[in-house]
Amino acid sequence: MVRYVVRKACGWLLLIVVATNVTFFLASWFLDPRSNYRDLRPVRSREQIAHALEPYGLSPDWSVVHRWWFWLSDVVLRFDWGHSPTGVPVNAEIPQRALVSGQLILLGTLASVVIGVALGVWTATRQYGLADRAALAVSIVLFNVPTAVGALAFVLGAVWLNQRAGTTVLHVASASTPGVEGTWASITDRAGHLILPTLNLTVLGYVSWHLTQRALLLDTINADFVRTARATGLTRAQAVRRHALRASLIPTVTSIAFTIPAVFTGAIITETVFGWEGMGRYFTQTIARNDVDGVVAVAAFGAAATAIGAILSDLATVALDPRVRAS
Repeated sequence: MVRYVVRKACGWLLLIVVATNVTFFLASWFLDPRSNYRDLRPVRSREQIAHALEPYGLSPDWSVVHRWWFWLSDVVLRFDWGHSPTGVPVNAEIPQRALVSGQLILLGTLASVVIGVALGVWTATRQYGLADRAALAVSIVLFNVPTAVGALAFVLGAVWLNQRAGTTVLHVASASTPGVEGTWASITDRAGHLILPTLNLTVLGYVSWHLTQRALLLDTINADFVRTARATGLTRAQAVRRHALRASLIPTVTSIAFTIPAVFTGAIITETVFGWEGMGRYFTQTIARNDVDGVVAVAAFGAAATAIGAILSDLATVALDPRVRAS
């Protein structure tokens, strides 16, 4: 098993290196860091702009290959992922924003997966019953609600509740309250700010897991191996729990492992509406500011997270499927 994980990790590491370097060349061709200086007053000359960008390896007088070698040398020798065109270190942005997004994304994803899978199993065992039809109707409605609309609905609901209560019951914006000091006070404050965006991710995110898990379980609930288990004396509930559910969870677990990395950089709307300075907002900001090094760092982070998800997916498949363990 250890050898298998090491081999997979080495393969993914090679892909990360290739993808990150390709992203650098694409970003260098399509983004123009000079735009950050053109609107400044007094107006900067071309030589002044080039001189200002040169310490960050972004000088327009350098060739793309020269800029790439400057960036690669810093990454390999000092693990320095560069600077924005205005001099903000990328190394100072990524850890902070990854932590902010991690608190939001992991909690929201975990809640949506647990609720969605549990509801999918519960409704599949009651196919076409009243509970199944009602849960399907609610999920189909929520499935068609855009993320921005759902987030704004939560914000409006929280504002209405706060006005009715005459105090802040639910925090609407940002990840923390300025001026809060002390460990326990900070934890409590962060938990309060997590409620609304987590609810938004959970309510709109559980739907796909519910529909997927329901369909997967219905495909296996009448399979031959389940009927054989029933013939050995197991009740229907026991056969479903021990055999049908285990088989139907394999595609779900694989999807979960690949979903978390995507959500890290994809929760742009949720972070924007609720004012969270996470990886999603950082990704859009780097593009808007023509920040080549920032875009490359986000791409590298996403690639690394995808690699971790892929390895976890393989390990989960091995744990759930005895045929894979045997091979």
